[in-house]
Amino acid sequence: MQYWLIKSEPNAWSWEDQVKRGAKGEHWDGVRNYQASNNMKAMKLGDRCFFYHSVKEKQIVGIVEVCKEYYPDHTDKTGRFGMVDVKAVAPMKKPVTLAEIKAEPRLSELALIRQSRLSVVPVDEASWKLICQMGETSAI
Repeated sequence: MQYWLIKSEPNAWSWEDQVKRGAKGEHWDGVRNYQASNNMKAMKLGDRCFFYHSVKEKQIVGIVEVCKEYYPDHTDKTGRFGMVDVKAVAPMKKPVTLAEIKAEPRLSELALIRQSRLSVVPVDEASWKLICQMGETSAI
């Protein structure tokens, strides 16, 4: 299993919106960066992702699971980009803020910090477990 972090602006698609989709999940569309798109191409069924509210909140609020691997993004008229489907697994009992992540030395190499503009980034297993611990949530 691999781990990821996916970002969403909560006014466009929030954790609550994701939870409402239930076990069916929802497509993660609109990614228009090649590196982020390549990260989605690497996602496999069952991979876990932190659900990160960007812009004003800047915090990890939940965990989702990849339930459909990469396929063409219907919102991309050029046909260059794709998407995956994700379903909600669990909320973070305590949201983990970007400030808390930056303050933790063991997370200094996290792509969220080093490549802050990317909307889809990998998370190594040790960082996954640490962030789950910070969020008082099982690493699942």
